Amino acid sequence: MQSWRTWHRPLVLFTASMAVMSVVAAAGILVDDRMLVGAPIWAKPFKFAVSLAVYAGALAWMLTLLTRGRRAGWWAGTVVALASTGEMVVITAQVIRGRRSHFNHATPLDSALYEAMAVTVVILWAGTLVIALLLLRARIDDRASAWAVRSGVLIALVGAGLGFLMARPSAGQRAAGDLDTADVVGAHTVGVPDGGPSMPLTGWSTTGGDLRVPHFIGMHALQALPLFLLALVLLAPRVARLREERVRLRLVLVASGAYFAVVALTAWQALRGQDLVHPDGATLTVTGLIAAAAAAGALAALRPGASAASTGAPGKALVS
Repeated sequence: MQSWRTWHRPLVLFTASMAVMSVVAAAGILVDDRMLVGAPIWAKPFKFAVSLAVYAGALAWMLTLLTRGRRAGWWAGTVVALASTGEMVVITAQVIRGRRSHFNHATPLDSALYEAMAVTVVILWAGTLVIALLLLRARIDDRASAWAVRSGVLIALVGAGLGFLMARPSAGQRAAGDLDTADVVGAHTVGVPDGGPSMPLTGWSTTGGDLRVPHFIGMHALQALPLFLLALVLLAPRVARLREERVRLRLVLVASGAYFAVVALTAWQALRGQDLVHPDGATLTVTGLIAAAAAAGALAALRPGASAASTGAPGKALVS
């Protein structure tokens, strides 16, 4: 892997700032006893800081893989860093004010800040889309590496896009009417109000659907799939089959398909108002089918007979 000094500088600086912010927010959770929507008031900036740090760090590395459009990639990465900074500024400012940042239209200032944050999210998504398109055109020698990166960023775009569903009025808000004058429009949860019983740390609902689940899982394909390939690379000296580029490529494609299926499954589950930890028979059936398909795909990928000519240096694009 290339030295971090060659990574996209604005994204690296943003990642470092989010590492600092996560420490500040963690301290806030310990010393500030205020609660907001059923959670410690500093929990949201903590979770966002950690999530954005790993997201931006992955993009900063991926931009070093570009072989064409490097200038466009630099600007796209810089836009992502600036938009993410704007989002975190609004979230943190609202915490300091003791106000919720998302879906808040209680006052003209709250509404303006939320709308500004919504614009930064759209810009962040668009910047990531540009990077994804550039990575699709990049010539990466190791095909497994190429598809781990490409699949990761494409699924991350889907996951990020699912966040836009939360901005829609919930069924309860629509039933109440007067959306133009409502204090809150939009919700993380489906079928239950925000702020109810939830899982530790993540804050995901345990009584209704939660769109943050597929949103989070999808966005972090950006790290999960390259890390999956890295694990294959590290195992290659001990597992002869993994030394073959074709085998690694097949396993990456299987993992990518399974990962996308999990994102789709958790989105379907959330939209039906079902929480993650209490799946019904339909959810369990689809989960079993995904697991069976992934296992069958992995066995097929590992079958003997891959051409020796396809063997390459393990993880050439990831390890130098």
